[in-house]
Amino acid sequence: MAILKAFKGLRPPKEIVKDLAARPYDVLNSKEARVEANGNKYSLLHITKPEIDLPENTNEHDASVYNKAKENFENFKKNKWLIQDESEYLYIYAQTMNSKTQYGIVGCAGVNDYLNNIIKKHELTRKDKEEDRMKHVRITNANMEPVFFSYRAVKEIDEIVSNIVTNQKPEYEFVTSDNVGHHFWVINDLLTISRIIELFTKVPCTYVADGHHRTAAAALVGKEKRLQNSNYNGSEEYNYFLAVHFPDNQLSIIDYNRVVKDLNGLSSSQYLDKIKNNFNVKDCGTEIYKPNKLHNFSMYFEGKWYSLSAKPNTYNNNNPIDVLDVTVLSKFMLDPVLGIKDLRTDKRIDFVGGIRGLSELKKRVDSGEMKVAFALYPVSMKQLLDIADSNNIMPPKTTWFEPKLRSGLVVHSLE
Repeated sequence: MAILKAFKGLRPPKEIVKDLAARPYDVLNSKEARVEANGNKYSLLHITKPEIDLPENTNEHDASVYNKAKENFENFKKNKWLIQDESEYLYIYAQTMNSKTQYGIVGCAGVNDYLNNIIKKHELTRKDKEEDRMKHVRITNANMEPVFFSYRAVKEIDEIVSNIVTNQKPEYEFVTSDNVGHHFWVINDLLTISRIIELFTKVPCTYVADGHHRTAAAALVGKEKRLQNSNYNGSEEYNYFLAVHFPDNQLSIIDYNRVVKDLNGLSSSQYLDKIKNNFNVKDCGTEIYKPNKLHNFSMYFEGKWYSLSAKPNTYNNNNPIDVLDVTVLSKFMLDPVLGIKDLRTDKRIDFVGGIRGLSELKKRVDSGEMKVAFALYPVSMKQLLDIADSNNIMPPKTTWFEPKLRSGLVVHSLE
């Protein structure tokens, strides 16, 4: 059963929280981070992307970068830009986008749950990315950024959260430049904290929605610290890591689309003929066409939009992986027609989050950078949970969650 633990959060004063809160480290590169944090000494990017405070040619994985993260973190605490709560609390973090609000419980997940597969994963991780975040956790001795978890909704937990947000004023409330509202409550009532933790012991498992590398890094550092401590007893703070837990009935996944550089040596007519073997192709003209159901794809090619409907032989509704549209596209389009066999390593393909809109696909093809683009119908939360429950792994670049969690509203110290 799932572990949820209250903790003494490190949090910013209200007057600087909007300036301190930052986008996750992995959604912007070093150049973008420099621009975003320019002139803002409070930005958490000084800790999560500390290369921005070093010369521009500094390798982001150089030892000096991790040392800078530690230095900046210590300065944030010294300057009281991050102040530790006196007692162990849980928190609520809510986000509002397009008039829809999702409410998550902020607390610590258990390293044991990750090691014992109580925390379910649906993506593979890369060792280099794991090691990068492990170094960051080791040197700061903290989880600077939360991971994004989901769980199958529990009515009483929903009711407790609803009661708090209805009757208690948020500790923080602000809107970021992307027009997303962020709301944060401190749960400091001991009986309420105890009841939520008790209810989580009846939750059979939780699911990594977003942040697989951060999750792996946090859990593996916790495991390391156990082995290094001859007096280990299981109660140490490093046995837990920072997560925001959202009920599955409040989340939705948006599309994660593909753009390809060339036609693998085919002429335009050869390409269109070849794809008709496995897809019913309909010319939709110059107006943007958006997929309207599972197994329906949108393709932008040579100034036109097309509807591609996968033929019945291309998918298996009884298999949680083979029913996915990302699988169908890879098995019957990207691999046999366009020669793209490994989505993780092939440089001829790129991926575009649906938050950018289908106009972004058109832009990248019309510019000549890419030759053809594909938009997919989004994966459902049910599909994600079913795949994780069956211990299967989704193909790369399948899920895209929005809005992204802002980092810095609360930090978890491992000390």
